[in-house]
Amino acid sequence: MKLQSTRAENLNTFTAYGDGYVSVNGIRHSCNLAVLPDRLLPGWTQAGFETLTVADFELLAGLDADIVLLGTGRQLRFPRPELLQPLIRVQRGLEVMDLAAACRTYNLLVGEGRRVAAGLLIV
Repeated sequence: MKLQSTRAENLNTFTAYGDGYVSVNGIRHSCNLAVLPDRLLPGWTQAGFETLTVADFELLAGLDADIVLLGTGRQLRFPRPELLQPLIRVQRGLEVMDLAAACRTYNLLVGEGRRVAAGLLIV
C-alpha cells in the first residue's frame, strides 16, 4: 500500500509497505529495520518474532526516542515480558502493532515532531 503524506523535510517517513517490504523515502527495504526520523538501521535484528532476544530490545532502548514502535509483521503479536526489561530500565514507551499500523503510526508521530523509533520485523 502506498502512503500519501506531506513528507517532513529531511526526515525519514514510510512511503509504502506491503508483504515482505517497506519503503522509506521511496527506497524499498526487505530486511528487518529500525527507523528513526534522522537515520535507518537496516538489519537491527536477524531474528524472527519467535527468536527475539533481550539484545534486540537493548538496541531499541539505546535509540534517541521517547516512544518505540514494534512492528511484528503481518499480525499483531506481543513479545515475552522479559524481553522488555531494557526499555523499562530506560523508561521508554513501547507500542506493539502489526507492520502496517506501525508504519502509519510512525508517520503520524514524526509529523507531530515526536522523537519516535520503529523496530520492524519484515522477514
